[in-house]
Amino acid sequence: MDPTQLFPELQFQFARSGGKGGQNVNKVATKAELYFDIPNSAVLTAEEKAVLLEKLVNKITTEGILVLYHQTERTQLGNRDKVTEKFYQLIRKAFEKAKPRKATRPTKASREEKRTEKKKRGEVKERRKKVDFD
Repeated sequence: MDPTQLFPELQFQFARSGGKGGQNVNKVATKAELYFDIPNSAVLTAEEKAVLLEKLVNKITTEGILVLYHQTERTQLGNRDKVTEKFYQLIRKAFEKAKPRKATRPTKASREEKRTEKKKRGEVKERRKKVDFD
């Protein structure tokens, strides 16, 4: 799934942001907020929508709208580009298949090391016992 196909469905809003910019911060709305309505997307299939709703549950509103923002740049365009890139990475990561874990057995050396360590611990505990001199 190519996330750049979703660009026409993205909505942007701009607000005042904190951070660097001097007086410009007080005058210009540079914080970029990205909104993506997952349930009403025409590009995504039903399965893709279900995957996004499940994997991005912490970033989605109760209506199913994905909300991201960026405010470190001094311009609207810079923040808009950064939040768009953040969106693309998030979508790519959501659709990545998890690599299956290959079951492995402990090596002979690691088993031997574990055995000697257990032996040492046992000896330490054995020395803690009270000695009967009778």
